[in-house]
Amino acid sequence: MVRVSAAPQTPAATESSDATESPDTAPPAETAPPAGTPSGPARPAGGARRSLALALLTGAAGAGLALLASGRTWARGSAVLAQGELPRTVTGADVTGVPGALAVVGLAALVAVFAVRRAGRIAVATLLALSGTGIVVAAVLGNSDTSALREKAATAVGLTGADVHHVTHTGWPWVAAAGGLLLLVAGVLALVFGRRWPAMSGRYERTPGGARGPRRAPAAPDLDRPEEIWKSLDRGEDPTR
Repeated sequence: MVRVSAAPQTPAATESSDATESPDTAPPAETAPPAGTPSGPARPAGGARRSLALALLTGAAGAGLALLASGRTWARGSAVLAQGELPRTVTGADVTGVPGALAVVGLAALVAVFAVRRAGRIAVATLLALSGTGIVVAAVLGNSDTSALREKAATAVGLTGADVHHVTHTGWPWVAAAGGLLLLVAGVLALVFGRRWPAMSGRYERTPGGARGPRRAPAAPDLDRPEEIWKSLDRGEDPTR
C-alpha cells in the first residue's frame, strides 16, 4: 500500500496564493463623511446661550426692581396747618403708575419672547425694550414731581392749593429707573440675538388649514354588559352591528 503525502507549501507559494485571491473577498473600505457634515446633533452656540441667560436675568431683575420701587416712598413733605406742620409721604404708585404697569408688561413680554418666532419675536422684543424705556422716563420725571404731595396736603388741610414745605426725595425713583434700564437691555438682547434662541415646542400646534388626524374608531360594546349597551344607544349607535 503506497502512501501519498502532500508536499509542504513554501512561503513564496503562500504569498502568491494570497495575492491571487479575488478582490471581492476584501473588506470594503470605510468612506469618510462629506465635508461640512455635522458629526452629531446641532447644539445652540455658546454666545446664544449666554445672551439668553443674560436676557432672562436682566429682564426678571428689572421688572422686579421696578415693581418693588413703585410701592416704596418716593417723596416726603410737610403740609402747613394753623396748629403746625403735618408730615406727608407719597409712594411711587401715588406719583405715577407708569413704572409698575410697564414692569408687568415687560415681564409678560419677556415670557412671550419664547412663545413666538420670527416677526412675532421681533415685535415682542421691541415691546420689551419700549417698556424699559418708558419706566426710565417715568421714574426720572417722577423724581422731581411734587403734585402728589400737594394733593395729599390739600386733602389733609381741607384747602385746595395748599403748599408743601421741606420736600425731600428718596432714592427709590432711581431704583425704578435702574429696573427700566435692565428691561431695556433685555429687549436689546432679544432684538439682536433672539433669532438664535430656542422657542417653545410646536407639538401642540395645529396643522395649516386646521386639519386634524383621523379619529380613532370607538371600541365595539360588550353585549354581555347592559351598561355598555345603554352607552352605545346614548351615542346613537347600534350595538348589534
